[in-house]
Amino acid sequence: MNDRRKDARAVKNSIGRAFFAALALCLQIGWIVSMIGRAGGLFPSVQLVTEILALVVAVLIVNQHRSAASKNLWILLILVFPVLGLLLYVLVGQPWATHTMRKRYESIDRSVFLNLQQDPDVLQALEVEDAGAASQMRYLQSWCKFPAYRNTQVEFHADTDLAFGALKAELKRAKKFIFMEYHAIECSSSFFEIEEILAERARAGVEVRLFYDDVGSVAFIDRGFVRRMEAQGIQCRVFNPILPIASAFMNNRDHRKITVIDGRVGFTGGYNLADEYFNRVNPYGEWKDTGVLLRGDAVRSLTMMFLEMWNAVKRMDADFQRYICTDQDQNLSDGYVQPYADSPLDEERVGENVYMNVLKNARRYCWITTPYLILDDEMTQELTLAAKRGVDVRIITPGIPDKKLVFQLTRSYYAQLARCGVRIFEYAPGFMHAKQMLCDDSTAVVGTINLDYRSLYLHFEDAVLMYRCSAVRDVRSDFEATFPKCREMTDSYGQGRRMHTRIVQSLLRLLAPLL
Repeated sequence: MNDRRKDARAVKNSIGRAFFAALALCLQIGWIVSMIGRAGGLFPSVQLVTEILALVVAVLIVNQHRSAASKNLWILLILVFPVLGLLLYVLVGQPWATHTMRKRYESIDRSVFLNLQQDPDVLQALEVEDAGAASQMRYLQSWCKFPAYRNTQVEFHADTDLAFGALKAELKRAKKFIFMEYHAIECSSSFFEIEEILAERARAGVEVRLFYDDVGSVAFIDRGFVRRMEAQGIQCRVFNPILPIASAFMNNRDHRKITVIDGRVGFTGGYNLADEYFNRVNPYGEWKDTGVLLRGDAVRSLTMMFLEMWNAVKRMDADFQRYICTDQDQNLSDGYVQPYADSPLDEERVGENVYMNVLKNARRYCWITTPYLILDDEMTQELTLAAKRGVDVRIITPGIPDKKLVFQLTRSYYAQLARCGVRIFEYAPGFMHAKQMLCDDSTAVVGTINLDYRSLYLHFEDAVLMYRCSAVRDVRSDFEATFPKCREMTDSYGQGRRMHTRIVQSLLRLLAPLL
C-alpha cells in the first residue's frame, strides 16, 4: 500500500512538472511576441520589416516539400499574426530547427543499419510471386534500409490480454538481453507484473534496458522511476525529457512500442504498458488494441530500431552485431515479413507511403483501423480513388473518444470519404486504438502508426508489413469479428451535416497539422 501511495504522489509531481514546463514555454513565447510588438509600435520600420519577412517566408513555404494542409496553416498563421506566426514557425515548423538532432541520428544510423542486409533471394522470390508486393518491399529496403525477411514466424494478437500473456511468458525465458521501448509506461498493476519479471531476469544476469518517452509517460511516472529501475539492475533511459525551454525537437516524440528478447523474439503493436490498454480500467469503454509477435530473422530489424533510439540519447554501444541472433531456428517462414520504422528527422514519409502503396495495389478490399483520422490531401485522394475504382474501403474509428476535440476533427473527414464510397464505422463498445491495414487477404500492416499528422509527420514510429503470412488470415478474422460491434456512419455523413457542425469542423480542419 505504501508503494502505491508513493506512486500516486509521483504522478502528481510528474503532472506538476509538465504543467510548469508548459507554462514556462508559453511565458517565453509571450514575452518575445510582446517585446517585438512594442518595438513595432515604437519603430514603424520594425513592423514593416516583420511584415515583409512574413510575406517572404509565406512565399518560401509555398515551394516547400510538405503537405498542402500544413502549408496553408503556416501561411495563414504567418500572414495574419506575423510575429507569433514567425516565432512558432522557427520553433516547430522548420526542418533546420532540428538540425543538431538530425546529425546525431545520421551518425548513429550509419553504424546501426549497417547490420541490416537484404538477402537478394528473398526479393527475387517475391518478384516471381507478386511484382506489386515486391515493389512495395523494395521501397522499404532501398530508401529506408529495412530488409524483407522470410525465415520469420508471425503471431497476431487480436486482443491485449493475449498479447500481455505472451509478452510475460517470453520475458521469463530471456537468457541474454531484454530491450523494451514504449511511448507510455504507467506505474500500475500491469507494469508492476512486468517490472517483477525484469528485476528477476536482471538478478539472473540478463541485460535489461527500458526506454520510454517523457511526454507519453509524464502523467504516470516521475524521475524517481528511473532510479527505482536502476536500483533493480534495469538500465533506464528517457526520450526527449520535458524541459522549460522553447525547443523544436520537443514536438517530436517516440511513439514506438517494441520489445526484443535475446534477438529471437520481438513484439510490437498499438499497446503501451498501462492498465487501460489491457482493459484493467475502462475510462473510454472497452479498449480495442492489437499487436504481433515475431520469431526469427525479422527480429533483427526491431533490435536495430531499439539500439538506434537508445544510442541517440547517449552513445553507449560500439558493437551492435553482438545483439544479433546468428543461430535462429530455420524453416519458420510462412510468408514475407518486413518490420520498418519512420522518423520525423528526414523527408521520407515512410508510414504514410506504405499505407498509400498498399491502397494503390488494392484490387478487392482494403480495411483500416485507426484511433484518429486526420488526413492530408494525398491520403484522402488515395482512399477515395481506391473506393471509386470499386475497392471495398472501410475505416473503423473509436465509438467513445479519448480526446473529444480530436474526435470531432476525426468526424470532419467522414463526409468527404463517404461521398466517394468509403465506408465509415465507429467501434461502439469503446475506444479503437489498433493501427492496422488489411488488403486482399494477402497484405497486412500492424504497428504504431495512426492516420493522423502527428504519427505520419512528427513522431518516431514502427510497424510490420506482412505478405502471405498465416497471420494475415488472423487479421482478417479480427476485422470480421469487429465489424458487428461497430455502428456504420456512412449514410448519415454521406447525406450532409448541420451548418454549425460544418463550421466547427472546418475550423478544426484548419488546425489539424498542429493537433
